[in-house]
Amino acid sequence: MGRPKVVIAGLGDTGVLTAIHLSKHAEVVGVSSKPGLVSGQELGLRLVRPREWVRDYWISFDRYHRLDRVRTVHGTMTGLDTVARVLTITGAEGDTRTESYDALVIASGVTNGFWRRPGLETTDDVNDALASAHERVAAADSVAVIGGGAAAVSSAYNLATTWPDKQVDLYFPGDRALPHHHGKVWSTLGKRLDELGVGLHPRHRAVVPDEFACDEITAGPVEWSTGQSPVKADAVLWTIGRVTPNTAWLPGELLNADGFVVVDEYLRVPGAPGVYAIGDVAATDPLRTSARSRADGLLAHNVRAELEGRALKPFKPAPRRWGSVVGAQANGLEVFAPSGHAFTIPAWPLLQPLVVFRAIYKGVRRA
Repeated sequence: MGRPKVVIAGLGDTGVLTAIHLSKHAEVVGVSSKPGLVSGQELGLRLVRPREWVRDYWISFDRYHRLDRVRTVHGTMTGLDTVARVLTITGAEGDTRTESYDALVIASGVTNGFWRRPGLETTDDVNDALASAHERVAAADSVAVIGGGAAAVSSAYNLATTWPDKQVDLYFPGDRALPHHHGKVWSTLGKRLDELGVGLHPRHRAVVPDEFACDEITAGPVEWSTGQSPVKADAVLWTIGRVTPNTAWLPGELLNADGFVVVDEYLRVPGAPGVYAIGDVAATDPLRTSARSRADGLLAHNVRAELEGRALKPFKPAPRRWGSVVGAQANGLEVFAPSGHAFTIPAWPLLQPLVVFRAIYKGVRRA
């Protein structure tokens, strides 16, 4: 009997790692709408220092040593037959192809603002989008960042440190930003934002028209459902956490009421033998933490274990969000633990090739 065939539907951060783990043990096919890993991480760095961000977070698939064994398909998923175990893919020219599988990993992620879009893109498309967003905020004298999550805080922080003369304001709906992190994280970063001159505006909930998908950098004014006067800014970043799961290609019975993929404790999709889900698209827990909790190794184990008739391991969600919030800075990369305590990895530009490229991704060739 030949090696089992595993199809990875989506090659974002988690999909790539899952493919790397399985590449030695199965015939792996990865399907991606992008020509490489275009990470959804570190929005602030992406906006203000795009060249540095590209170095670490926009990596073509042929640079990964462990993906040499993986066949990558450039296209979008458009259908799934769970009985026949066949995935349908549509290419750039509208051509349709199918991939059969012994196991399928759904890692198609979510759409979230201008920086995480599902459409088919070329290398030029990705580079043009990066340059356009950077130029838009660089030219603005005032920027309003709407939202209270990590993407919003990261954007405000990096804008203020890169361009001290810009007027940067952060508007968030609660009493504090970063509500899903430990309270110590906001205590630390809120104080730093204030010292940088960022205007902090709690209890501001923006009015977002239904037809507006928050997928562009806009200009003001911004109106508030919480009663404050409208705000004008040269550039408005909509980082409000309005995510849409990329699951239109999946049968409805695999999804919950919000469109995310239902999974059990082993990351299997009930009612679909051989199908698993991971990352932002998987309804593992209220915060959908399987990506941040590095469940890619566990999922790869479970895929192999089920194919070989061995015991599976359960996924245990993290109670809070954790990790880097503002990305690598001049003094290194600051990482917040679930307890709210922080530690810094110094000299991050030198350690990135060792910690991430070599240890996590098992080898990445130079650009």
